[in-house]
Amino acid sequence: MPAPVLVTGANGFLGRHLVAELRRRGQPVRALLRPGTPAPFNAADADITYHWADLTTPGALAGAAEGCAAIIHAAALARVNPARDPALWATNVGGTEAVLHEARRAAVGRLVYVGTANVFGFGTKQNPGDETRPYAGARYGLDYMDSKRAATNLVLAAVAREQLAAVLVHPTFMLGPDDAKPTSNALLLELYRRRLPGYPPGGKNYVHVRDVATATVNALTMGRVGESYILGHENLSYREAFIRLARVLGVAAPRWPISAGLAGLYGRLCDVKAHLTGHPAQLNAAMAAVANDGHYFTAQKARAELALPQTSIDQAATEALAWFQANNYV
Repeated sequence: MPAPVLVTGANGFLGRHLVAELRRRGQPVRALLRPGTPAPFNAADADITYHWADLTTPGALAGAAEGCAAIIHAAALARVNPARDPALWATNVGGTEAVLHEARRAAVGRLVYVGTANVFGFGTKQNPGDETRPYAGARYGLDYMDSKRAATNLVLAAVAREQLAAVLVHPTFMLGPDDAKPTSNALLLELYRRRLPGYPPGGKNYVHVRDVATATVNALTMGRVGESYILGHENLSYREAFIRLARVLGVAAPRWPISAGLAGLYGRLCDVKAHLTGHPAQLNAAMAAVANDGHYFTAQKARAELALPQTSIDQAATEALAWFQANNYV
């Protein structure tokens, strides 16, 4: 049996698909889980073992990659509300430092770091952002984006200074089944429950989570060391996306446009409410600012070098809805 691949964040939305893809290829997996987290897979399966560790606890990761051929570092905290949160830095930056230390200690053959497309500059549909564009997210004041950019810089520095064999993949907005928390698929649930009154002026790039998992596992043997790859597919305005997704979900799409000014005002009012109550409101000013912009990217590089598949978001939403129905979310 070949040496296992250590997958951090193995029970997360993407992590579950990474484990499934590795096992489909006959690759043994060592799944890294937070202490107290139940094993999400069949513990009797011979091709998967478990290691429980808190990435933010010094030394907790020691030995996790012992005997592993590679590491896929997918664990991250992806919270955007509140906008400022020290836990994001502890997990996304401190956790990445711990993984890099373990990768050096265990002398793994390759590290695949999972970032986010938001660490690059976005563009328009006609001229979408790519891996060469400098970080543009600092304008929002979101610790999630800032911490992921800092973590990306850590990995790039390890490649440059220590010749660490790392490849970096950066998904856009993922949709698909098996999102237990739920995370990005919460958008589908809000549409399904008709809780979205309208659509903001911006947009984003969408991708099927299984396509991301396929390209990420491909990066264990494909792609160039030290290179970053945006994993995405369809650039859609919120209006375009909501119409298509609502059709799949069998509900009416939000009808009313929400102007940038109104979205920004509501975000600021939510910030005031959060300050007065001590609890995050429905959203914040940073989230509203993001929704007002078009976060459009191209995945041409990943298609060419990582064989990134391109499944439609209609299919991703269809599978997500079926999974939510089967698991009593709706």
